[in-house]
Amino acid sequence: MVIAKSMKLKKIRGDASDREFFRSKNSILIFSKKNKFKNLLVYDCINKILNNHKIPSPKLLKNNYTENKIEITDLGKISIRNILNKKNQYNYYKKIINILMKFKKIKKTRVKNFNGEYYSMKKYNYEDLYKEADLFNTWYAPYYNKRLTSPNKRRIIRKIIKSLISKIKLPNNTFVHRDFHVSNMMYKNNKIYLIDSQDAVIGNPAYDLASLIDDVRYKSSYLLKKKIYLYFLQKNKKIDKKSFLNDFLILSVLRNLKILGIFTRLAKRDKKKNYLKLIPYTWKLIKLRTNGNDIFNELISCINNKK
Repeated sequence: MVIAKSMKLKKIRGDASDREFFRSKNSILIFSKKNKFKNLLVYDCINKILNNHKIPSPKLLKNNYTENKIEITDLGKISIRNILNKKNQYNYYKKIINILMKFKKIKKTRVKNFNGEYYSMKKYNYEDLYKEADLFNTWYAPYYNKRLTSPNKRRIIRKIIKSLISKIKLPNNTFVHRDFHVSNMMYKNNKIYLIDSQDAVIGNPAYDLASLIDDVRYKSSYLLKKKIYLYFLQKNKKIDKKSFLNDFLILSVLRNLKILGIFTRLAKRDKKKNYLKLIPYTWKLIKLRTNGNDIFNELISCINNKK
């Protein structure tokens, strides 16, 4: 708050990260002492890659890495989530799918950062995916499902997660935002801008669609989810539909297991208890994708088994 007062800045409500945001007259300042390489340097690099491929994203105005801050363009206060309603949501989602189509065309993933060094986008590997899904074990289970915390249960769940990951079929060859949902899209001058892109990697083409459709922050009907999925397939006629559906389901479930862990960690460690209200819908999305799909039988049996 001292910074905001001395620089005449208005603090903006933060996200799930450890960054701080302040609005000045014409720009946004981002402060990040912890993980500043990712939150400042990498974030700017990913934005450069996106803007270079005509995908609107924030642009760097100033940087002061030694003081843990960068200044970027202000994209306003209106996110896509703010303007969605039952009448317009499908049309907006079609525009968002068109952004996903542009991701496929991103080939140059090496850029120079503002410190004059080159940054190359990381390739998402199965070990990363496992560590993220295991947040369910390390954070969610101890607080909300203690019967899953025995050494044997933890071992079984970890084995199941690894088994699901081994069943993923498509290669990691596409730009993946990794937090691709309507709350991370700003709407300004009739354009959709992507924000919060610092975790982007080269990964599975189904990941961002799973993040978009099975968004824990925005409740949508099954009918809308299906329409969005079918529109994506319509725009990707050459895709292996069976393999894509397989990966979509697995990645959706693993991502939302991770989210259960993250929301619990935010509530218990960081005292951000508002995320707890999203847990019931997160479970609803997991059940939507696991019910009737044999690939998840072991997972559901283990979670539901009271012994």
